[in-house]
Amino acid sequence: MTDLSICILALNSRDYLRNCLDSIEEFPPEGEYEVLVADNGSDDGTVEMLEQEYPQVRLFRFERNLGFSIPNNQMLHQAKGEFLLALNPDTKLIEDCFNPQLKYLRGNTDVGISIPKVLNADGSFQRQSRRGEARPVEVIGYFTGLGKLFSHSRALNGYLMSWLPEDEIAEVKAVSGSCMFIRRETWEQVGGFDENFFAYQEDSDYCLRAREKGWKVMYVPLSRIIHYGGKGGSKAQPVHSIYQWHRSYYLYYRKHFAKDYFFLFNWFYYLLMIGKFALALLKNMFQRH
Repeated sequence: MTDLSICILALNSRDYLRNCLDSIEEFPPEGEYEVLVADNGSDDGTVEMLEQEYPQVRLFRFERNLGFSIPNNQMLHQAKGEFLLALNPDTKLIEDCFNPQLKYLRGNTDVGISIPKVLNADGSFQRQSRRGEARPVEVIGYFTGLGKLFSHSRALNGYLMSWLPEDEIAEVKAVSGSCMFIRRETWEQVGGFDENFFAYQEDSDYCLRAREKGWKVMYVPLSRIIHYGGKGGSKAQPVHSIYQWHRSYYLYYRKHFAKDYFFLFNWFYYLLMIGKFALALLKNMFQRH
């Protein structure tokens, strides 16, 4: 069996994808591996670049943007690896990232999902790469800044689990789909990403479903990777991205948490979501002018 299947979803991210693929060749995993790329209807020459420069890549072509879950599911269902990796195109390996993760997963058979230490372009820790469940108090603490004001409150700081050291292995509630390692057994038990999520929250949803099946989700900073963030993918279309983030969080909340709260609170919380959505649109409008 192939040791690792690296699955990359691309949308108008040709140059970042090229850098990503080159870095994989520079720091390849040990053993047999494969690279699969699904193109979400790019019009920047991504497909032509792949066909000309990377004929070894298994290419999945889609005529339009189908979001995150559907193309990733098609790749992952056809992947052959003992371990699966959902990787963003705007990532870059700066060291041996794969082998420490695979060694850790092989040595900890109760871990279904892991993520390495993810860095921003400036080398700082990308805090959103590991996080809590995104329940209301966590989300409100994060987006209102109350978490920073009350830095000792784990409830208000649960969105980023900011009390965890960034260089220590830790069990977390969820990890980002930017560089998500998945054990094949976990994939077979949990199934694919929920295709009701066009983009965003599908990673949190997947981690929650895996934990419900008894699998651990781990932050494993034994290796590092850069994630530039917002270079291609849904963020290639800012307004659409803003809409899909808020829509996905609404679906995620309704699916997993609404039943735990009084219906009047739920309606209040939905109004807060609408308000945040409106503010995000206004902010984007002013930034573009």
